[in-house]
Amino acid sequence: MTLAAGIILGLIVSKWAAQIWLERLNQRHVIAHAGALPAAFHGVMDEATHARSVQYTLARSRVSRFDDTYRTVILLLVLFGGALPRGFDVFRRCLGDSAGSNAAFLFAIGLAVTLPGLPVEWFEQFRLEERFGFNTSTQRTWWLDRLKGLFLSLLLGYPLLVLVLKIVEWSGPAWWWWAWCSLLAFQLLMAVLAPVLILPLFNKFTPLPDGNLRERLLALANRTRFRAKYIVVMDGSKRSRHSNAFFTGFGRFRKIVLFDTLIQQLTELELEAVLAHEIGHFKKKHIPKMLLLSAFTSLAGFYLVSLLARQDWFYSAFGFPSGSLAPALLLFGLLSGVATFWFSPLAHAWSRRYEYQADAFAAAVMREARPLIGALRKLNEKNLGNLTPHPLYSGFYYSHPTLLERERALAETAPPEA
Repeated sequence: MTLAAGIILGLIVSKWAAQIWLERLNQRHVIAHAGALPAAFHGVMDEATHARSVQYTLARSRVSRFDDTYRTVILLLVLFGGALPRGFDVFRRCLGDSAGSNAAFLFAIGLAVTLPGLPVEWFEQFRLEERFGFNTSTQRTWWLDRLKGLFLSLLLGYPLLVLVLKIVEWSGPAWWWWAWCSLLAFQLLMAVLAPVLILPLFNKFTPLPDGNLRERLLALANRTRFRAKYIVVMDGSKRSRHSNAFFTGFGRFRKIVLFDTLIQQLTELELEAVLAHEIGHFKKKHIPKMLLLSAFTSLAGFYLVSLLARQDWFYSAFGFPSGSLAPALLLFGLLSGVATFWFSPLAHAWSRRYEYQADAFAAAVMREARPLIGALRKLNEKNLGNLTPHPLYSGFYYSHPTLLERERALAETAPPEA
């Protein structure tokens, strides 16, 4: 094993150790606070629901520890077991050294790495989620989702890989810039087409029926100058009792999407507050800011791959011959999570800041915080959310503030209630 391979091995194991430590830290913290419902929720949530949320959190933690260990072992076997360079050699001998054959190699390895995770995903859906009453999916629906995802990956992902590798042949040392431009154009195109062509493959979207709720939500959109021609209901209950709301599309194609489970769980006033929160993200320009960050990150990633592709030590650490870009792209994809894990607290801190701003916008639009607080409490209760995560664990894994944190912030920023 080379020095570079040893360092990379150490980084992978360090990430795994940190994940296990964080899970155990959070588990101990949750157990320590399991005996008593937080004072802020006395009279709002019953002790039985709180106890069940603790059980759900601990059960998910046990599955997460197994999953982290399982995926780390698979990653180590894939990287250091010698199968990758042998597979690359087989593809080149059978299919040649073209962009198409290299893309086929990348696609095949991506599929091979994904398959071992399916048993864990199946267990989470049909054992863990079933045990706590969240699963509503059938075996047929679950497997069809995976087959549709595979088909879309083949239909869209493979040509994109071929294009990137062709750009390398066409553009020389500056390939990383043109490859990034192509990826960005593809992502923007998908942002337009996905709501129309892809999402309907997985879910059914029906117009929200005429009535008080539709009039209330459209009035909110008009009041906030949020242009949305359609309000649709998504059959989220087809797979889970978890709920959500979002908007999708651009300009006159923009749609407000409500999970049917959300409509069942909240009052009309609370639904209006939830939509006001989502509109807050739009009005505060959070979405383009996040897209810019994502674009910058992918640009930095392409540039880093271009640097690594020139380093013999990077190839030799995993048994690849130097000279071909495909192994560098593959190795970078497999290892990127090892680095980004340590930056997740920064990304989540940024995300939580946006959530606070959207909450404050919703409270201002609604002229009081009570509807949003009521909605957040119900959603936390229905989803058995963890009321007492350890702060360090929350920093690494929570993109949203906890319920207590959101309520405190709303109390400080919300307008006086009538």
